[in-house]
Amino acid sequence: MTSHVGRLYALALGLVVFFLVWVVVAARPWGAPAAADPRHQALVAREQRLRHEAVLVNRIVTRRWAAYHKALRVRNAEIAAAKARAAQQAQQVATYSAAAAPSVRVVNLPPLTITRTS
Repeated sequence: MTSHVGRLYALALGLVVFFLVWVVVAARPWGAPAAADPRHQALVAREQRLRHEAVLVNRIVTRRWAAYHKALRVRNAEIAAAKARAAQQAQQVATYSAAAAPSVRVVNLPPLTITRTS
């Protein structure tokens, strides 16, 4: 076979046959179904148990998260109320101190006397 085209066709046909045989062998249609592996059954049972536990944990986390957000809203409201009270008190103190005391105070001191001792 000296034709390059013939060689390419033969190579392509060989690859197709190779992959078809590979697929048939991998599928094992002639073999009886294998008995269930106890390790596999144990893994399936454990997976089901873990999925159930995950659902329960997610419920608990959701409840705690909701309670946290509720407490956070209450706390933020308390903080805002305390800040408002503090601002109101500061304004009252500023108003009271401005009205009660004069803005400038003049102090007269006696003359300074220096005494020397030797």
